[in-house]
Parts: sequence; C-alpha cells; structure tokens
Amino acid sequence: MKNLSKTMSERIIQVHCVEGRVEAGQEIAITIDQTLTQDATGTLVYMLFEAMGIPKTKTKLSVSYIDHNILQTGPNNADDHHYLQTAAAKYGVILSKAGNGICHSLHLERFARPGWTLLGSDSHTPTAGAMGMIAIGSGGLDVATVMSGEPYYMRMPEILGIKLHGDKPPWVSAKDIILSVIGTIGVNGGLDKILEYSGDGTDKLAVPERATIANMGAETGATTSIFPSDEETLRFLKSYGRENEWTEIKPSLGNAYSNVVEVDVSSLEPLAAKPHSPGNVVGVKEIEGVQVDQVCIGGCTNSSYSDIVRVAAILKGKHVNSNVSLTVSPGSRVILKTIAENGVLSDLISAGARILECACGPCIGMGQAPPSGGVSLRTFNRNFEGRSGTTNAEVYLVSPEVAAVAALYGAITDPRKHGEPPSILPPPKKFKTDDSLLVKPSSKPESVTVIRGLNIKPPPPFPPMPSLLEGTVLIKLGDNISTDHIMPAGASILPLRSNIPEISKYVFSRIDANFANNAVAKGGGFVVGGESYGQGSSREHAALCPRYLGVKSVIVKSFARIHRDNLINFGILPLAFASKKDYDRLSLDDKLRIQSVSNVLAGGGNMFTVENVTKRFTFDTSCDLTERQRKILLEGGLFNYIKKKNA
Repeated sequence: MKNLSKTMSERIIQVHCVEGRVEAGQEIAITIDQTLTQDATGTLVYMLFEAMGIPKTKTKLSVSYIDHNILQTGPNNADDHHYLQTAAAKYGVILSKAGNGICHSLHLERFARPGWTLLGSDSHTPTAGAMGMIAIGSGGLDVATVMSGEPYYMRMPEILGIKLHGDKPPWVSAKDIILSVIGTIGVNGGLDKILEYSGDGTDKLAVPERATIANMGAETGATTSIFPSDEETLRFLKSYGRENEWTEIKPSLGNAYSNVVEVDVSSLEPLAAKPHSPGNVVGVKEIEGVQVDQVCIGGCTNSSYSDIVRVAAILKGKHVNSNVSLTVSPGSRVILKTIAENGVLSDLISAGARILECACGPCIGMGQAPPSGGVSLRTFNRNFEGRSGTTNAEVYLVSPEVAAVAALYGAITDPRKHGEPPSILPPPKKFKTDDSLLVKPSSKPESVTVIRGLNIKPPPPFPPMPSLLEGTVLIKLGDNISTDHIMPAGASILPLRSNIPEISKYVFSRIDANFANNAVAKGGGFVVGGESYGQGSSREHAALCPRYLGVKSVIVKSFARIHRDNLINFGILPLAFASKKDYDRLSLDDKLRIQSVSNVLAGGGNMFTVENVTKRFTFDTSCDLTERQRKILLEGGLFNYIKKKNA
C-alpha cells in the first residue's frame, strides 16, 4: 500500500480484490477480514448463516454485539440474546453481551485495524473508517454470505476527497465538521462514493473525532468514509494496548480523486440539523431561543470519553434547567468505568443528568421518547420523523457542546455566548480495558445447543422470479422515504425482528396503518416512491417484510444504496422511472403489469416496460444490474442463489 498516487481506498481494496477491476463503476469482489452484527439485525444473520449449512465462520474475526434490543419489557429480547450467545459459541463468533457498549464504539476500541476490511449489518459500520480501514454497512444476508466464505460484491465507488484545512475554533467540534460536509454535498451526495479525508485539518483530529465524522458519512449515502492511519491512530491503539496492530496508511499525494470538497475548519461555527433530516443544516445562531424539552447525549456518533468529559466540564457546578430532561449514554463500559473513577460521572449526576446504559437506547427509539410535540436535542446521527418514538416530536442533531449548553439554558443557545470553553481532562494514556463481557466461541462447538425461544422463526422461503409481475399500487410515497418509514424501529417493534410474520404487520404502519392487511388481501403489488427511497439504516427487514407481504417491485425516482441491494437480495425488482414525470401519472390502486421479466433479466436487458392497466398507458423503467444481480433476482434472492451455487 505504498503507491501514494492511488487513494487510500484503492490501495486497501486492491489488496483485497479477488474479482473485477478496481475502477469506478466496475463490479468487484473483495475479501472481508471482519464482520459486525448487532442484535436488531443479528438474529436474522445467524438464522440465514445456519440455513447455509456452514459449520464455522470463515472470516478472520466476526463479532456479535448486543446493544440495540436491550429494553427487556418481555421475554422476546432476552430470548434473542440467548439465541445469539449460543449461535456465536457454536459458529466461531465473539459475543459482546448487553451492557458492554455500543457496537461501533466497541469495535473501534477493541477490533478495528488499519488496512483491513469490515462488513457490518448496520449502516453506521463506516465508523471504523476512522481507523484507516474499509468498513461498509450492508444488509444482513450479505454479512451471512461473507461469513460463509464468499467475497463481498459491490460496484467500485468513486473516491470523493474531503480536504480539511485549519484548526477548530472554540466551541466547534467534529460534529460541526460532518454537518458542514452533509450540508454541502447533501443526503445523496455520497451515493456510490467513498469519502476520503486528508489535509492538515485532518491531522489535528483524534480518532474519536474522526469516528464522529466517519459515522455520519452514512447520512450522505456514502459507501464508507476513511481517514489516514497516522500518529493519532497509533496513539489511540496504544491507549487500548493494541499498538502492535498499527500500520501507517498515508493519504494520496496525487490528483487521484473524482472530485474534491475543501472545508475550511477554522471558519466553521456551531451547527445543527433541524427536523426531520440530517441534511437540514443551519447555524445554531439561526435557531436560538427554541425551547427544549429533552437533551440526549451519546449514541454511536458522540459517546466517546472526550465527548462526555467536555459535557461534564460545561455542566460542572451548575444544574440542568428544570424544564429539561438530560440523558447521557456512554459508548462503552470502559468509558463508564473511567469517568466513574476520575469524578466526571459525579459531575454529571450532580448537574441532574440521567445516566443510561452503554447502548443505543434513545437513538433508535428504544426508550426516552420525547413528550408529544416536544423538542429534543440529540448528539445522534439521524432525526427522521418518528424515529425517536414520538411521531410529532421535533428532533435536532447537535454537538455535545451545543447540547450541554442548551440543557443549562432550557433553549437552543449559541454556545459561544457561554464564555470560553472549559478545560477538560485529557484521555488516559492507557485505558483500563475490561473484556469480561466479551464471550469467546466454544472450544467444543459440536457440544453447543443453539437455544431458540418462541420468538425465533426461520426466515420464509421465496420462489424464483416469475415472468409476469402483476398487481396494484399498494402505496404511493414522496421523496426521502427512510427505512424507518418502511419498517419502523422502537421499543414495541424491534423485539419482533426474529419473527418475520409478526413484524411484517408493521410495514409502512406509520404512514398507512392498514398497509399490511391491504397488501395480503390484494395478493401483493407495487410500491411507488420518489427520490432517495430507502435512505437510512441497513435493516433488511425493510425489504424482506414487504417481500413477505407480496410486494413484487418497487418503482421510484432513485434508491439509497444499501436498500436497493437489500431489495435485490430478497428478490424484489428495483425499478427507476426512465422519465420522472411518469411518477405523477400513477395513483393508488392503479393496476400495473410487467411482462417477460425473467426473459429480460436472463437476456441482459436493463429496460422494463410497465403497463398501467387501469389508465391504459405504458411507461419505461430501468434497472441497472450486474450479471450476478440478474442471477440473484432470477433465483428469487441471494439465499436461493448461494444455495444453488454451493449445491
């Protein structure tokens, strides 16, 4: 990886490439060193892996984290945890138990390695790009396939250079840098791209700050983000006793990027993303005075030691406004223990903060829903409508500094009015690591019995792609439909992730409460949508459950990357309008028909003519597929394709 005329991404991918040419737009296959799953997606991953009949994972490292579904209001989550622990023991996977921390924070601390590749069934897997690795979020079926020994297939992304210049002014943080990037390129600006960071401004960022930026790169639709592996990387690894895993990865010295975005860090100001999109970025000074009901600090974006210490320093000797509920979620148990020992935790508690478990929690609507119509400031990465658990809440995304100042004043306040930033305790040169909640796989896997609670239901089988697709328009949607719209999360729905028949009842439930019943009654049909359909999380349930309900094709103006891949993986034909004007001609309950689908796929065609039987007109759609994706769709999904290939 010494050829500095190439980008960091190209150098790492080239080392791992086993098929195709490492050129933008070409389909390539890369070997994956590590996989990451979490409990909201992991149960399905391991059920699919089991069904493949492979006795042991074939990656260098696979880790199963329990950090999402840990609110145990009934037996479902606990049953899933038993399943995950016994499956991990049997199939050669390390398990991180509930309470150990958030998967992305923990993976950065204990396992991420410069120059390696990581595939995770969580859209914020690119957080590990802060360590100089290619870390990609995907659907769980892709992860199960990689664990079985297959390479990961993707179109080689373009490499977008992000050059950071200068140092952060007072009260400006890494969160403001990534909000600035999202505000500049938009929530679709990273689609089919890798965001590669360099410049003197990058050199000044510690690894946890880089992790904040890499984490939220997912909100641009980017495949991943990556930072150099340098002295800061080595310093971070040393602090966790892992310095022997360091390797230097320098940024490109040539003009190797498809495009370059320049960011003058020294001119940035505190920023916020207003409801209901991470791309709705404004200066905090523009929204001052908005009364705040709730402040939530933590999540995989801003739960590092330094984040929490800065918050505690702002709050020390003061008290949270009486009208505000403040919660703090440390990223890992090691961080929690460290702040407990150095007095920072006491400062937070004395200020009136509520200390939550080291887990995702409020970010995914798992507890701490705001009041009706309430305003919540969060240091998380997404503020989609309803994601917090309160449909009409107004959620703003901000830095820990902005959040802490707002908690004191009871309203959004430009933190620069608060005076000089307080001095903070630096991170320890050596953290006291504790891996007691990391459970190693069994040395006698043949003796392990996988425990399946009543909530564990095997994934349903699906038939191959038929020649004729016919049905009605079941729902017509606008732009920026997220996976939270398609398959909601939250405390009442997430525990059903292992039970496809039950969780499928909630598809589009926050938009059309009768969608599931209607889809079944009509024998399935079509979903119609606008731009950036399927943005947000990697949850493959947003594809699997519609398929279970009989959705045959999704016809939209444009797709988010992971969701489009998930649709293909579960045998749903993803079509884009050839003319976006045709979107306006379609109505709910229109009967649509697509003929010769299997013939077009088998023949290598990209265009599908859709007949609107109700209104008596036809329109063209396109589906840009690789040869492998055509075969997957013809077989009815990736699982069928892999089983046939292995047979």
